[in-house]
Amino acid sequence: MTIADEITRVESFPVAPRWLFVRIETREGLVGWGEGSLEGYADVVRAAVDQFAEYLLGKDPSRIEDHWQVLTKGQFYRGGAVLASAVSGVDQALWDIAGKRLGVPVHELLGGAVRDRIRAYGWVGGDDPSEVADHIAAQMAVGLTAVKMNASGKMSRNGSVAELDGVVARVASAREVLGPDRDVAVDLHGRFTLATARRVAGLLEPLHPFFMEEPVVPENSHVIGHLVDATTIPIATGERLYSRQEFLPVLNAGIAIAQPDLSHAGGISEVRRIASLADTFDVQLAPHCPLGPLALAACLQVGFSTPNYLIQEQSIGIHYNKGAEVLDYVADTAPLAFVDGGFERLTGPGLGIEIDESAVRTASAGWERWQNPIWRHADGSVAEW
Repeated sequence: MTIADEITRVESFPVAPRWLFVRIETREGLVGWGEGSLEGYADVVRAAVDQFAEYLLGKDPSRIEDHWQVLTKGQFYRGGAVLASAVSGVDQALWDIAGKRLGVPVHELLGGAVRDRIRAYGWVGGDDPSEVADHIAAQMAVGLTAVKMNASGKMSRNGSVAELDGVVARVASAREVLGPDRDVAVDLHGRFTLATARRVAGLLEPLHPFFMEEPVVPENSHVIGHLVDATTIPIATGERLYSRQEFLPVLNAGIAIAQPDLSHAGGISEVRRIASLADTFDVQLAPHCPLGPLALAACLQVGFSTPNYLIQEQSIGIHYNKGAEVLDYVADTAPLAFVDGGFERLTGPGLGIEIDESAVRTASAGWERWQNPIWRHADGSVAEW
């Protein structure tokens, strides 16, 4: 059998601040881009992409599901953050090619649009209430109606009175600026024990957070139901869960919002399935995405075709991006412009954005490895990051 087109080249590009882009080219000259960013592990994911390339070269790029099955199930050892991120980058790039071949955005290939705009939220930093207020004002100035903030920095194991008071003071400052018609979500980043998360949830309830994210580390997902039962705040989690199977326990535990990452959880193909699974539990989708433009575009393509999509995280202007901004790698920034607090439906082919390949290659040539900082408690033991 002669295939209509075949994959002739697979490349990956680590770029600032901490992202990994995947480029797939076909014999017909079609180019698809994806993002397999796994912050702090670009080299490792890149090695996995190179190994996947050995299989992909010469294959029909249109057989997206078959390739996904081979890359995720065709070997004895499977799963985990590294392999799932590599698969994500490849999967996004293949969907990009499919849309470009047909001249349509990916969401049309996923069943068509169910909405014309997706609400977005922005990140805000600040260690004291006055800084939080200033950062929120900046997000409101660009039209956003929702923000997310860290509950804290490094936390002691049981949460001191001062630490808990600091969490409440910062969220109270945010609520005062936002008023009752805008939303603030609070990210615990898995830095809290279950007991401390339950304490802080009770203190935050009067401030009505939009949701409380990742209250415990993912390896302790089996206890998250105890927090769900202890608070009226919607509980969200999922940025460090990489498959439908890993989401099933937290869905059974009663979370309100699932947060798969399109660059960590198997790309467009698997996140679509996670969304359908979540829908059977009456759970909304709010994908994790403090990443680059390709991850954001992939999220939006899923969002425009997914009924239970709640809101989209994005990192345009985020306070911790150093060395590059999200839109630095995009040839035309208009498709990712904020409109009425969100993003309008992408209409371009494939992922709907055009990557500035020259900027990517230049950035990759000068790339410097980014590493997570190591935090320790006062006694010298390692703290959750």
